[in-house]
Amino acid sequence: IKVMVGVKRVVDYNVKVRVKDGKVLTEGVKMSPNPFDEIAIEEAVRLKEKKIATEIIAITIGEKKSEEVLRTALALGADKAIHIVTPNNAPLESLAVAKIFAKLHEEIKPDMWMLGKQSVDGDFGVTPQILAGLIDAPQGTFASEIVLAEDKKSVKVTREIDAGSQIVNLNLPCVIAADLRLNTPRLPKLPNIMKARKVAIDSREIASLGLETKSHLTETNVEEPAARKAGIKVADVAELYNKLKNEAKVI
Repeated sequence: IKVMVGVKRVVDYNVKVRVKDGKVLTEGVKMSPNPFDEIAIEEAVRLKEKKIATEIIAITIGEKKSEEVLRTALALGADKAIHIVTPNNAPLESLAVAKIFAKLHEEIKPDMWMLGKQSVDGDFGVTPQILAGLIDAPQGTFASEIVLAEDKKSVKVTREIDAGSQIVNLNLPCVIAADLRLNTPRLPKLPNIMKARKVAIDSREIASLGLETKSHLTETNVEEPAARKAGIKVADVAELYNKLKNEAKVI
């Protein structure tokens, strides 16, 4: 089966995010593939190692620097990479991203879309669902386990839900959104990193797709969380109860 994997370039999750003039600072900050997208890549590579997936195509959308995450995907095991280049790193909302994926779906006709459940910058967590709607395909979101049927025509997905877990059977083609417990991503090996640098990437200007990608959302301001106040020690349970009831007013 052919698997398409979405990869987004975001501020590395180990880096403390800084805000200036109402915007998140990205210049001079370490950028990495979105953690949930790394899980999606890993699951696709595992399917390939099991001789289930025959081809893995990684796709990213963003400025020229976004090519870095495609090189990482190639080093991890992707066979091809597509870069949809946006001018001046113009932000795209989830609907626009899903439209681009749907356009590529018409062209490439993958059997499975493997996406991270959300990106750690916007945290919308809706691109997989919108994509499934646009291409009229079944979806398995918040996936913690994926088992392909022997006939390779359907897949059983275990989903994490509030009440525990839910198992759904999806006919291919389908859209799967990887959750945290689906797997533990591997690190790329140095020889593979060197090889990935030489792989040609299919770069396309976003305007060439002929899609309406205008944002319907306006980001008015970004603020850092308020600093937490220092904790205090209490002498006994009575003092703790008094502070919780009369000062914090939580009981």
